[in-house]
Amino acid sequence: MKKNFKVFSFGIVGLLLAIVGLVVYLGYSFVNSPSSNIKQEIIYEIAPATSFLTIAKDLQAKGVVKNAQIFSLFAKLTGTRGKIKKGEYALNTQMRPSEVLDVITSGRSIAYPFTVSEGLNIFEIAELYAQKGFGSKVNFLKLATDPDFIQSLLGEKYSSLEGYLYPETYQMTKYTTTKELITAMVRRFQIVFSEVTKTYPLVGMTARQLVILASIVEKETGTSEERPLIAGVFYNRLERKMKLQTDPTILYGKAFLSGKLSMSITREDLLNDKNPYNTYVIPSLPPGPISNPGKEALIVSIQRPPTKYFYFVSQNDGTSVFSETYEEHQKAVVRLQMNPKAREGKSWRDYKKNPDKKE
Repeated sequence: MKKNFKVFSFGIVGLLLAIVGLVVYLGYSFVNSPSSNIKQEIIYEIAPATSFLTIAKDLQAKGVVKNAQIFSLFAKLTGTRGKIKKGEYALNTQMRPSEVLDVITSGRSIAYPFTVSEGLNIFEIAELYAQKGFGSKVNFLKLATDPDFIQSLLGEKYSSLEGYLYPETYQMTKYTTTKELITAMVRRFQIVFSEVTKTYPLVGMTARQLVILASIVEKETGTSEERPLIAGVFYNRLERKMKLQTDPTILYGKAFLSGKLSMSITREDLLNDKNPYNTYVIPSLPPGPISNPGKEALIVSIQRPPTKYFYFVSQNDGTSVFSETYEEHQKAVVRLQMNPKAREGKSWRDYKKNPDKKE
């Protein structure tokens, strides 16, 4: 009787060991095996406050994990169930459960590039922001002109963040807010501005004046080679107390007053003394920046590049003709701007197609 009991006991132990072994094997197999041998890319979004079991069931339905219950148990045993972060993640059906957990607990959402070119103003950036589907143009402009928000970033009560939204490529996720983007742009500007002013100390102008001048240089620049010449022209005119008479400031003033971009200038616009940015009327820099300058525009604007020129006019292909005297300038205007044939079929974009072109 005792002998039979021992055999029975050994049988139970053996069965339990077999079950434990099977569970360990299945667990090991689950943890270390992908859901499928066929790779399929999955973009999976985790919204705020989504339960882990809901996520696990979704992942099973999409073929990313084999079993939602075991995946949930595995996450609990590894202490990762409570570490899931909202976001939009790139997963695939050949990932192991541990790899899936690594991704959805990382917080590293799929990033989309948002490129802001040198010389764009806040109206153009807001338009681009909306076109790319990142958010509302209205909300962007509202935040970029919010006095309290501006002061929190710059410590100054400016009317807008114009000039301080640094042109660069920013990585956006589906959950990046307008406030986060604008804050990143301003912080990047501050870093670059600090680098520039450490290398080239400010002399004879304030930091605000430098940003204003650089914003005009950037907006007038068709080619990078002409930046020093354009900056030099503006310095010469300011020192002689001549009006800058630059068209981009008028266009900016029209947008500033109406909230809408305009690409045309009339004779009335040139004479409009209600436009605070009209440099055909005011004998100085405008009250604020008209675009967001890049590092090179800031550098040439702080260097005070020496030049003999006081005037320049577009050649309609992205380059300009520079003149020392008003008489020379007028001849260039007649030849290049008042002659329809000189403008026919030409565009500043032509320079982009022929960057090696030299005058």
